[in-house]
Amino acid sequence: MNQELVTNFPVTDRAREALAVSLRGCEELIPQDEWLKKLARSEATGVPLRIKLGLDPTAPDIHVGHTVVLNKMRQLQDLGHTVIFLIGDFTSLIGDPSGRNNTRPPLTPEQIKANADTYYRQASLVLDPARTEIRYNSEWSDPLGARGMIELAAKYTVARMMERNDFHDRFKAGTPISVHEFLYPLMQGYDSVALKSDLELGGTDQKFNLLMGRHLQVEYGQEPQCILTMPLLEGLDGVEKMSKSKNNYIGISEDANTMFAKVLSISDVLMWKWFTLLSFKTEAEIAALKIEIEGGRNPKDAKVMLAKEITARFHSAAAADAAEQDFINRSKGGVPDEIPEIALSGAPLGMAALLKMAGLAASTGEGNRLIDGGGVRVDSSVVSDKALKLNAGIYVVQVGKRKFARVTLS
Repeated sequence: MNQELVTNFPVTDRAREALAVSLRGCEELIPQDEWLKKLARSEATGVPLRIKLGLDPTAPDIHVGHTVVLNKMRQLQDLGHTVIFLIGDFTSLIGDPSGRNNTRPPLTPEQIKANADTYYRQASLVLDPARTEIRYNSEWSDPLGARGMIELAAKYTVARMMERNDFHDRFKAGTPISVHEFLYPLMQGYDSVALKSDLELGGTDQKFNLLMGRHLQVEYGQEPQCILTMPLLEGLDGVEKMSKSKNNYIGISEDANTMFAKVLSISDVLMWKWFTLLSFKTEAEIAALKIEIEGGRNPKDAKVMLAKEITARFHSAAAADAAEQDFINRSKGGVPDEIPEIALSGAPLGMAALLKMAGLAASTGEGNRLIDGGGVRVDSSVVSDKALKLNAGIYVVQVGKRKFARVTLS
């Protein structure tokens, strides 16, 4: 018999404020009424809730898109709850089938260890390390053994497993599904049982796995966790989700000047979603800033605030100030006050193609001739290499003495 959620605690204004923090920017909170009851109980009893985020160390580095869920963890951590940063060293051996149309090759133990060594160090730039519980799911998954695995597998049906979109679509298309892939959601769900999780966070693509944890907790006689999913963050292009393969990302280990310039390169529309998902400003502060912009304040002022906040988080306030000054120096030296603002996509982009697309040259051929003649400057520096390609960012491009454009490249 699963434990009943105790409901006889008053729902105070503070509990409702905590619910509002939980809901900020989230895609779904399931079930919302249960989470509010958990918050009320925690406030009344003084017992912090246990909030779980599991990440498989599939790559050594993370980008700011990965920090959307970490930011939510930090917000809940600041409310006084216990956050558990779970490294999936066992589940990485299986390979997460989420969003896959084929079997994901499992990582080797050596790859997992190497990646895990850097994961928490990077996550600590967002989370408070002193208030974070670090766990590895091999702690309970390895001792489970063959008998325990069979008992666990008996708690879920094949029919229910095939309701999952990844498996359903692959089965319908005749694409192979390995039996071990069924174990992944089961093991992720069992993590919630082992940790007695009250809330599990994840991306929208993890919803099936998160619900599995809720189901298994009931099977093991525990109070079921709530689940909170966060949207995927669009990258610099404002269209595709942030991804290294699409070159529309900001790596959290990139230098401060590059990070600052990349944030400034996003569109004014995308900026507000980034504020909601990446900034630690309150919703009231963001709303007030938005009113100022709608009232005539330059949107770039808000973007600079966001760029400095993100850069300071992963470097320092001093580095963010220096990056802002570097950007000003590169953008203003010898440049007229009013120049065309042009947005281009396709980074990294060759110089001749950029000149043509920006209307600074009639063709790529003419662009190459201008470069050969020493008549092209980027951020006041003469371009001498026709093979030069510019990465995402904002550049002041000059052709001859009179043609200028401030190009935002994504």
